[in-house]
Amino acid sequence: MTNSHDPHPGDADATTGDGTARPLRILIGADTFTPDVNGSARFAEHLASGLAGRGHEVHVVVPSAKLPVGTRTEVFDGQEVIVHRLYSWRWYPHDWLTFALPWRIKQNSARIIDEVKPDVVHFQSHIIVGRGVSTEAEKRGIRIVGTNHVMPENMLAFTGIPKFLQNWAIGLAWAAARRSFIRADAVTAPTRRAADFFEEATGIGNVYAISCGINASSYTPDFEPRKENRVLFVGRVAGEKHIDVLLKAIALLPADLDTKVEIVGGGDQLKNLQAMAQQLGLGDRATFTGYVTEEELRKAYTRSTVFAMPSIAELQSIATMEAMASGLPVVAADAMALPHLVHDGENGFLFRPGEERDLADKLERVLRMPQDELARFKNESLAIVAAHDIDRTLTTFEHIYRGEPVTDPLVVPHAKVPDRGQGDSAA
Repeated sequence: MTNSHDPHPGDADATTGDGTARPLRILIGADTFTPDVNGSARFAEHLASGLAGRGHEVHVVVPSAKLPVGTRTEVFDGQEVIVHRLYSWRWYPHDWLTFALPWRIKQNSARIIDEVKPDVVHFQSHIIVGRGVSTEAEKRGIRIVGTNHVMPENMLAFTGIPKFLQNWAIGLAWAAARRSFIRADAVTAPTRRAADFFEEATGIGNVYAISCGINASSYTPDFEPRKENRVLFVGRVAGEKHIDVLLKAIALLPADLDTKVEIVGGGDQLKNLQAMAQQLGLGDRATFTGYVTEEELRKAYTRSTVFAMPSIAELQSIATMEAMASGLPVVAADAMALPHLVHDGENGFLFRPGEERDLADKLERVLRMPQDELARFKNESLAIVAAHDIDRTLTTFEHIYRGEPVTDPLVVPHAKVPDRGQGDSAA
């Protein structure tokens, strides 16, 4: 791939006396992390806890968010992880986002890296923390891995940049991404579509497509005959998720289906969408839960009939994978990386992005399915998501951390459906 320097695995290749690879000391840098609720934060948390569970010493550098500044041991999925929380400020155009101070990030990164002395640094975005830890790791000859979870296009609503300047701003954002990711010995993205998009936007080649992965055994499918028609959405309640399209589609469904919709998650559009649901006449058929616990989330998946993902800019969609691990058929926008998960006519249907009538038609097809056909779709969701098991993801990253070869097609398979290019609308 296009790198600014040659791979330097160093101590990452060291072995124990019996010839087995020794545990690594891994530093993960992320601009969003628990208690934030989004796909990137969830991936960083599960990556850290999963690696710790395999015996590695894991450190995470993140903004403090709502938690105290400083270094402490925190527990995720029953595993101890050392978290370095940096003083951060709230980004008020956004409903929860905080950021580490840009003018202090190099100093903080240098201090933490010199204290930890990691074998490898793995950053999750280029925005602030990723820029700091990658810069200081490169100076010290430490192996660097970068994973991109960011679509600059998704951030425009929170910048206040006028529309006529947005294309210029997107270009600057991708140029900034290139400056950080060019330092990495290996670059990854959650899907092949996301990797291709990143390569085109930055000019950096040979990006690995590695699924974020989930622990599928944590979710409970229900094959009992359904007692109601319930459509579920899980994710940030934000403009780029196009939840308004879903609400309009629910309003278009025939009355005899008595369809209920459950929106799980919080965000800046919550009040607007609640008002829209009332205007559409959905009444108590639309439930907005806000943020929920992991246990409540799993129950929401299990009790639902079908999962809907109307977003057009998903680099993978952990929520969609969790729904599939819960045995749900999925109706999703035919955009960006969603066709990697939703195989049209097999475990769900793809609809034309932004078109509520098409979404309603596809939802009705699922809601009117005979039980045996619904069971076939549910089983296919379980089969497809099996390739995204978190253990496979962890093993792949262990190989990359040590500078060992990884064959891209073995990392995440290509979607069965052809690439229609609708995801380009996100650009």
